[in-house]
Parts: sequence; C-alpha cells; structure tokens
Amino acid sequence: MNLELSVVIPVYNEEQGLAALFARLYPALDALHIPYEIIFVNDGSRDRSAAILREQFQQRPDVTRVILFNGNFGQHMAIMAGFEQVRGRRIVTLDADLQNPPEEIGRLIAKMDEGHDYVGSIRRMRQDSAFRRIAGKAMNLLRERITRIRMTDQGCMLRGYSRDIIDAINGCREISTYIPALAYTFAQRPVEIEVGHEERAAGVSKYSLYQLIRLNFDLVTAFSLVPLQLFSLAGMLISLLSILFVGYLAVRRLLIGPEAEGVFTLFGIVFFLLGIALFGIGLLGEYLGRIAQQVRQRPRYLIQAVLEQGEADAALLRPAPAAIEREGNEPR
Repeated sequence: MNLELSVVIPVYNEEQGLAALFARLYPALDALHIPYEIIFVNDGSRDRSAAILREQFQQRPDVTRVILFNGNFGQHMAIMAGFEQVRGRRIVTLDADLQNPPEEIGRLIAKMDEGHDYVGSIRRMRQDSAFRRIAGKAMNLLRERITRIRMTDQGCMLRGYSRDIIDAINGCREISTYIPALAYTFAQRPVEIEVGHEERAAGVSKYSLYQLIRLNFDLVTAFSLVPLQLFSLAGMLISLLSILFVGYLAVRRLLIGPEAEGVFTLFGIVFFLLGIALFGIGLLGEYLGRIAQQVRQRPRYLIQAVLEQGEADAALLRPAPAAIEREGNEPR
C-alpha cells in the first residue's frame, strides 16, 4: 500500500505526556482519511518512554513504528533516523510535547496539495516564556542576516516536507546541519503558515540556553562563511588602525618626548585586540571542529531496534545495523 503521510516524532523523556499525545494524534490522522504511518524515535530516554512506545505499537501496529536508539544522540539525529525510515509521499515532523496541536497536520497537507514542497509554520500566540520568545527572535534575525535563509519561526517543529526533499536530505553526508534550513535550500516552492501553539502538556523543555546557542552555531557554520569573512575584514581594519596609531605615538614621542600617562590606554587597546584575536580563534575552532567530525566518519547515531509490522501482519522486532549515518549534533 502506498502511504500518503509519514509523521516523525522524536521522543526524549516524555512519559508524562505520551498518553495525551496518543489520544489526540491518532484521531487527528484517522480523520484525514488517507493512508499514514507514525514513526516514533526514542532518543535514549531515561524514563518509561520506550516502554510506553512499545505498548502503543502493540495497540496500533498497523500505523505505528518505533525506532529505539541505544543512547541520546539529539533531536536532530532522531529526526534524521526517522527520515531514513519513512515510506510516505509526504513527511511531517512533530514534537511530542503537544505544543503544536496534531490537528494542524491537516492544514499542512492541504497546503502541500496546492503544490508547495516545503511547508514551514509560525506559532500563533506563542505560549513560551518571554526569554524564549526574545531569544528566538534574536536568533532568527542573526541567522537571516548571515545565511539569507528566511524562516519566520525556526524553532517550530511542525513542518511538512515532500518526498523529494527528504530524499535530498538523506543524500547529504553533512555532520552538523539544521534540517529545516537544509530543506529550505532544496525547496522550489516553500511556504509558511500560522499554526496554533499551546502550553506544554507535561514535563519540561529539553532545550537549555547552551543548546539553543549550539543549534545556531550549527545553523550559521553549516550554511555560511560570513562569520569568517567578517572576522577577516575586521582583522584588516584593525591592523590598519593599529599601524596608524603606532605612527601617531612615534611622532608624538619625537615631538613631546617620553610619557607615562598613556600606558593604561595602551593596555586597554592591547586587551581589546587580544579579545578579538581569542574570538577569532574560537570561530576558526568551530569550523575546524566540524571538519574533524566529518573526516572521522564515525556513526552519528546507533539504532538498537526498530518495532514494525511484518509483511505477514506479524509484529517484528527488527535489529538495526550497528551503525547508521555518521556522528551528529550535541545530545539534548
């Protein structure tokens, strides 16, 4: 049977909210009256999430598949693992926390019926904290300025992709990347729509400030050389100003004689230049670190098993290969 829709949902320590997710997700997809599958990817949860997913698979094995990681490899790697397994003609990603209502999936499918191959989403009346909203807007502005990739709300997980775009993403061998931005670069007719946003049903957010910063480092360094170019231009400008300043000090010494009053000014200038140099070294390290990850060719995630229904309608526990893909992003 040809599947019209695959829904990929990464799961990490979500035992408190999975029952509520199941109660809304399956009826919402059944109401679409199209063949579908749901792929849950358990990202090394330390609670009962894996056991709950197994139970749900046993209840609805006809439309449910479960990928079990043997460790925590991060949300983006969980999505990539789901993309490797999808069978549908259209693919939707969704968080397990119910902040994006599953009932909105039908609107994404309707938009794709109009010919769009990538459907992004913008959270309407966002229910996050003020800090997360402000940080998100700042990151969006920085990313758009540097990469020229226009996404109004890069933090919203609810997105729709055509099969061609998923195949292109699966064909990429990049280690650190940002999936929505990568899909945007492949899309011929991208579009964004507003979707509902709710408070988290249960549990707490898995993203810290550090992880949000790391995510944007991946986004910027994977799609642009602008930071390196800006640093190079700044280095040339500062070098020119430094030469002019040294010349000024030399002329002043000849005309006025030796002075001690300007020593703290010189210290301030030196510390400023050292700060820029250290920032540049760190920036170069980000790029070099990604090159090192790429050339090592290590697995970027490991799958313990895949729960899926066999051809004879018997539930199979299929062991996965020892290694899939290559080393990936920071764990959540």
